Amino acid sequence: MGKREPGKVPRIAASIAAKIERGVYPPGSALPSVPDLQAAEGIAYQTARDVYGLLEDQGLVFSRRGKGTYVSLVLGKVLRDGTSRYLPTARSEGGAVGAFDAEIRRLGLVYKPLPTVIARERPPKRVADLLGLHHATKALKRERVMPVTRPDNDDVSEVVQLATSWFPPDIADQCPQLEQQNTGPGGSKSRLAEAGYAQVRLREEIEVRAPSEAEAAGLGIPAEQAVLEITHQGLTAEGRIVEVCLHVMPRTKWRLAYEWVIGS
Repeated sequence: MGKREPGKVPRIAASIAAKIERGVYPPGSALPSVPDLQAAEGIAYQTARDVYGLLEDQGLVFSRRGKGTYVSLVLGKVLRDGTSRYLPTARSEGGAVGAFDAEIRRLGLVYKPLPTVIARERPPKRVADLLGLHHATKALKRERVMPVTRPDNDDVSEVVQLATSWFPPDIADQCPQLEQQNTGPGGSKSRLAEAGYAQVRLREEIEVRAPSEAEAAGLGIPAEQAVLEITHQGLTAEGRIVEVCLHVMPRTKWRLAYEWVIGS
């Protein structure tokens, strides 16, 4: 029995992937439009869309509504080392403003932050419970959409994370820089430490789930593509949780690493 020829979608997707690997289509470059791909390959419009959908699911391309399809700026995955990323030296490495900025700089990319949504709001019930707040209490929210660009071209950006941090109101009152757009070198953790609320212990819970409609739109991913949600909690020496951050990340863009010392 002869070897079966791959279907049109995986075959064409593999051809484009090979061109991305060879640098014919470098990171951030625009790919042919769906109609152009359809005409070039002699395929149906939906088949052309499915080709890009498969490449998107592989983390090789991303789409922007009304603008087209581009080669991903992050070919491979961002390493999120949960063991060391929150150390003060790591958070401010090279002038970085927080752990995420440092991670992106190590890839030779640029974090191009959009304005942070800063407000006093009622947090989700689970966050309120973690912070020990009454359900009607308003906490300080810092909601971020986090795109990256290339240093030689900031016209094309790719969102690789959504992050919403919550802080108890009494701590926010004592740390006014938390309500500023730029919290300074080292980010909010450094400002909390300066205010007497140093986080000496961290706790994270990780869930793989489907994105909400708003999350899929914010990340620019298909609604059926899974995301990683990390519930990050920062605790003081007294055991108080002074920050809860919900990180929502495309599964195709991130690799998580942790290391522990265990007893013999």
